[in-house]
Amino acid sequence: MRLAVLALAAVLLGGTLGGCGDDPAPADTSAPDLGACRVLAPADVEKPSNDSAAVDCSDDHTAETYAVGQLPGSFDDVDYDDEELGAWAYETCSKAFQDFLGADESLVMRTVVSWAWFRPSKEAWDAGARWYRCDVVGGGEQSKEYVDLPTSAKGLLLGRPTDDWMVCADGPTVSGSVKVPCSEPHQWRAVTTISLVSLGDKDADYPGDRLVEVTTRDFCSKSVGAWLNYPVDYDYGYTWFHQAEWEAGNRRSVCWARTDQ
Repeated sequence: MRLAVLALAAVLLGGTLGGCGDDPAPADTSAPDLGACRVLAPADVEKPSNDSAAVDCSDDHTAETYAVGQLPGSFDDVDYDDEELGAWAYETCSKAFQDFLGADESLVMRTVVSWAWFRPSKEAWDAGARWYRCDVVGGGEQSKEYVDLPTSAKGLLLGRPTDDWMVCADGPTVSGSVKVPCSEPHQWRAVTTISLVSLGDKDADYPGDRLVEVTTRDFCSKSVGAWLNYPVDYDYGYTWFHQAEWEAGNRRSVCWARTDQ
């Protein structure tokens, strides 16, 4: 819930080529390959660029490139860390992420996999490279390590996804707990999400922490009760996001049910 917001970082560089004499080696500005697989760790996706070597997708890997392309011409003259790049990448990579996995916006916020995006290295950027790369990765923002992906993650969430790919939480509360696949022991399961579009359209200003939290809390109380078939007593939790995620394009919060199922 990049998580999605939660993934707006990183990018590919091609390495440098050997030069002659004292001249600096030219930056490799070539675009990455679609469908390439890599072994990435959480530390890799915190960086704006990534030049990890691709591996055979039949071998163990934690990342797969599902979208590549050229940035719009409006970014030809912007700074390397321009804030508008992150917002554009969120919209572009998150939509392609849903299509690639075969899921809607709610489902991709409740899966253990997430996405990261990469741009060229600073050297390649200065040399004129303006491509982007979106990778699906086997974990999320709070993952200490990533799980291996199947040979291809295409269609991973079609139909009824297995618990191996759905996100649960192991801890006394949702906040601060360890996020794990639901196939592992857990106390909480992410069961639904709430769309906050009613609080403002895509271009609206952030409505404020209090309004977002209260709206999320009230919805999740009812939604989780329905998911649990209206028991007399039940526990629920919720994850809501702040202004930075709103401005990046996220308009959803996540509802959690206390259950070991």
